[in-house]
Amino acid sequence: MVLFHLKTDHTDGFLYETTTSTANNDLISSLVAIHNKRIRAKRITDCTRGLALYGVMKKPEQVGDAGAAAAHEVEDYRSYQQQQQQAHKADPSGVRIGYGPNNSKLVETLQRVANELDEYVDKSQVQRRVAICEEEIDVRIENVRGAVAMAYPMGLPEWDVLRLVLEDVGLDRGNVKGESCYREEGMLDVDEASLWVAGKEFVRGRLVSDRLGTNEKTKVVAKLVGKGSGAPAREAAVSEDERKAMMAYYFKRQEEMKRLAEADDDDYLNSTWADPKNLKRNLNGIENVRAPGVSRF
Repeated sequence: MVLFHLKTDHTDGFLYETTTSTANNDLISSLVAIHNKRIRAKRITDCTRGLALYGVMKKPEQVGDAGAAAAHEVEDYRSYQQQQQQAHKADPSGVRIGYGPNNSKLVETLQRVANELDEYVDKSQVQRRVAICEEEIDVRIENVRGAVAMAYPMGLPEWDVLRLVLEDVGLDRGNVKGESCYREEGMLDVDEASLWVAGKEFVRGRLVSDRLGTNEKTKVVAKLVGKGSGAPAREAAVSEDERKAMMAYYFKRQEEMKRLAEADDDDYLNSTWADPKNLKRNLNGIENVRAPGVSRF
């Protein structure tokens, strides 16, 4: 299987497996779908966790009140949430009404399915060398949908973002312009996206083997870009963390050399690195062996 490491930025990405006989059109379609599903999954995860703790979202005109919910807000949802005996828990963001599910098991279920979805699409899967696929993401999204249905059998209000994201399946295939009622920043349109590897574009209408050959053990780093974006910028030779570590090392080295240049005596002769017998003692394993009563100056 050919392994694609698709990078969305310097820190985020995912792995995807395919074959050299796959058509580029199908490959791009699958990669765009997974890319969009990951963005959608992150929104679902955040909304599900908020739903478990603070209940459904307020109406847009009521957002911003982080204190106790107004009486008419409670009445709007009490009929199907059955929150009469539930203590109010104010949402710090003021987005939700503050009345989560009154069943602790339902709360645990919502949090569990949200965590499972989040872990599957997380960027750490790259370090674990786990390739992800559309079907597995769909299974976990369906688990979230089922848990939400159990907690709120009458359904979420029409303005709740979680309801919009769960129902708008057209987002996955890049339907981000027409019929889609909810859009996330960073989503791509499948008809306009292009796939690039090593500065070369995967031309639609051809096969993966036309670009990578027939070796099924190939591993490549790829990027998806939107229409008219051209070839993606090449990544830096070193990461930001590596660059900072190198700068710190060379600064420390520069300071040491400056101190040595300023020294006009032979104090350096007492340093370990100036001892001509130090290497021999290290090889013999007697570096720290000293006669009894003799201290090292």
